[in-house]
Amino acid sequence: MSKSSKLTLFIFLALVAGVLFGWLDPTHASKMQPVADAFLKMVKMIIAPLIFATLVVGIAGHGDVKNLGKIGLKTIVYFEIITTFALILGLVMANVFKPGVDFNIDLSNVSMAAVQKMQNVHIDHSLSHLILDMIPTSVFKAMAEGNLLQIVVFAIFFALAICAVGQKARPVLDFLHSTCEIMFKFTEYVMFFAPLGVFGAISATIGQNGIGILSSYAKLIVITYASLILFVVFVLFIACKIINVPFKSLLVALKEPALLAFTTASSEAALPKAMDVMEKFGVPKNIVSFVMPTGYTFNLDGSTLYLALTALFCAQIAGVELNISQQLAIMLTLMLTSKGIAGVPRVALVVLTGTLAGFHIPVIGVAILLGIDQILDMGRTTVNLIGNCVATAVVAKWENAFDYEKMHSFISTSLEAKKKIEVPELKKKQNKNNSKEENYTSI
Repeated sequence: MSKSSKLTLFIFLALVAGVLFGWLDPTHASKMQPVADAFLKMVKMIIAPLIFATLVVGIAGHGDVKNLGKIGLKTIVYFEIITTFALILGLVMANVFKPGVDFNIDLSNVSMAAVQKMQNVHIDHSLSHLILDMIPTSVFKAMAEGNLLQIVVFAIFFALAICAVGQKARPVLDFLHSTCEIMFKFTEYVMFFAPLGVFGAISATIGQNGIGILSSYAKLIVITYASLILFVVFVLFIACKIINVPFKSLLVALKEPALLAFTTASSEAALPKAMDVMEKFGVPKNIVSFVMPTGYTFNLDGSTLYLALTALFCAQIAGVELNISQQLAIMLTLMLTSKGIAGVPRVALVVLTGTLAGFHIPVIGVAILLGIDQILDMGRTTVNLIGNCVATAVVAKWENAFDYEKMHSFISTSLEAKKKIEVPELKKKQNKNNSKEENYTSI
C-alpha cells in the first residue's frame, strides 16, 4: 500500500473514531478541539512560503510573464460564471424545497448574542477597498495573517522583477526552486499528523453539538448537502467534460485533500496537498499557484451556494415573502459581498447577516444556523476545494497548457498502485478458499 493510500485510510479511520468518541463520550470529546487547532496551525505555517515560492518559480522559472495578464483575466471570468451558477442553484433549491417553512425548532431557546456581534462587524465591499486590500503593506504581515491574495500580488511583482533583472537574479530563483521542493517535503511531514487533527475536529464537533442535532436540523442539512452534491455532479462535472478531463479520476486524485477539507472544515488544511495533486495531474505550476490561492477569495462555490440557500431559509423562518425581483437583488448583492473577505471568522454567516439586514429581513435564522454551522461548513468547504481544483484545470486548458499525457500517466500510476493492493488481497482469499476445499476433501 502506498503512503498516500495509507494516509487516506488513517484519516478515514480517524473520522469514524472521532464520530464514535463524540457520540459515546461528549464531555471529553468536546475538549479535543485544541488537537485540531494544533494541526491547522501546522498547516498554516506551510502555506505562505509554499505559495510564494511556487508562484515565483512558476512565473519567473518558465518566463511566462506575457501570459500572466491573460491568465488573470480568464481566471476571474471563469470564477464569476461558476459562482453565478452556484447562486442560481441555491435560490432554486430554496424555492423548491422551502427548508425554512414549518421549521420545528423552539425559537425561544435560540441565543441572539453571537448574531448581534456579527451585525457589528463592518465589512467594506467597495471596489476601491477590494483593490487596496489586495496590496500588502508588508509581505511579512500578509504571511503572518495568512492573507493569500496579498501574498499572490507580492509574488507576482517579485517574479516580474526577477525576469527583468535576468541572469543576476538566477541564484534567488534557484533558492526558491529548492524552497519549493523543501516545502512539499515539509507538507508530507505535516500530513502525518492529519489523522490526529481530523480526530480532534470531528470528535469536538459531535461532542459539542451532539448526534441529536442532526435529526432536529435534518431537513436543512439534507437540502444543503443535496444542493452541494448537485452542484458538483452537474456544474463541475460539465466543466470537466468540456475540457476533456475525467471527473471521476480527478475526484479520486483529490480524495485525501477533500477528506481533510471535510473533516476539519478548513480550506487551508487541504490547500498544500491539493496544489501538489493538481500539479501532478497535469496543471502547470504557475497556474496552480496563481488560481488556487486567488480562488479562495473569488471562487468560493460551496459558500456562495450556501449563502443563497440560507438567505431564503432565513426569510422563510421569519415569514417574509420575497418575489423574484427581490431574490435576484439578493443574488446580485451576495455576488459582490462574498468576494474578498476570506479571512473573516465565520465569513459566510457574517456576510449573510449583513445581507439580511440590508433587505430588512429578521436575522433570527442566522442564530438558528449557528447551531449547525460547523456541520454545514464541512460540506461547503469541500465543494470550495473541489471547485478551485477544477478551476485550475479549466484555466490551464483555456491557456492550452494542460498536460494530458501527465494526467493519463498519473491516472495509470494510481490504477497500477490500486491493482498492487488488490491482487495480494485476492490471492489471500483464493488461498483461504483453496485451504478450505482441501480440508473439506480430506474430511
